[in-house]
Amino acid sequence: MFYTSMLFQYISQYLKTRFQYRADLFVEFFSDLLSQAVNLIFILVVFGHTSLLNGWNQDEIIFMYGFFLVPFALFSTFFNIWDFNERYIVKGELDRILTRPIHSLFQIILERLELESLLGAITGLAVMFYSGSRLGLSVHWYDPFLFLVFVIGGALVYGGVFIMIACISFWADARTSIMPMMYNISSYGRYPVDIYNKVIRFVLTWVLPFAFVGVYPAAYFLGKKEWYMYAFLTPVIGIVFFVLSVLLWNQGVKKYRGAGN
Repeated sequence: MFYTSMLFQYISQYLKTRFQYRADLFVEFFSDLLSQAVNLIFILVVFGHTSLLNGWNQDEIIFMYGFFLVPFALFSTFFNIWDFNERYIVKGELDRILTRPIHSLFQIILERLELESLLGAITGLAVMFYSGSRLGLSVHWYDPFLFLVFVIGGALVYGGVFIMIACISFWADARTSIMPMMYNISSYGRYPVDIYNKVIRFVLTWVLPFAFVGVYPAAYFLGKKEWYMYAFLTPVIGIVFFVLSVLLWNQGVKKYRGAGN
């Protein structure tokens, strides 16, 4: 109850702050839409030269991209830790965090909230409905529940991987460029993994499991039965990676030496 209360208090203060600058909020929303539109245009350009991509048609890949946007929106909202090394380790703000009687990772998540990123989920749902209607997909009564489970699992996959990467800073506190590189690698998880070679497919499934964010769960709703097992592994992989990341974080905090001389 204490952590839940803290979450809502942070959200309340965040909303008060953001609505003081409504123009900035609108600009951020517009830039996100522009970025998503560019990715959709890329897909359309690819299918302007071919009708199938290793057996996948245009609407299926657009549906997959739309699904990806939903867990990615949750991740962007609650796990905005791309500058953890620079802000909390190099500049020493983690010292402030550690003086408070609440888990350090939870505090950082609350401090870095970006609730406007949830608007990306609306865009993703709209893209899914559009492509799903063109594909003639049927919806069963249990699909919304599976969708929610898959989305949460995908967001935990992303969160777990990037928390683990942030933990590197506890042992190597110099400025690093690993986080931006990993963001670029994660974009490979937006598209069917069977268009890549076996090595990349293995990495995106078991090492950096970004395929569980969009590809595998979306394949379930697209009726790709050969990938059903992977789809139902999504929440399992998400929980495993997130728990491992928290355990690694706890060990890293013990190794933290502070920002003193």
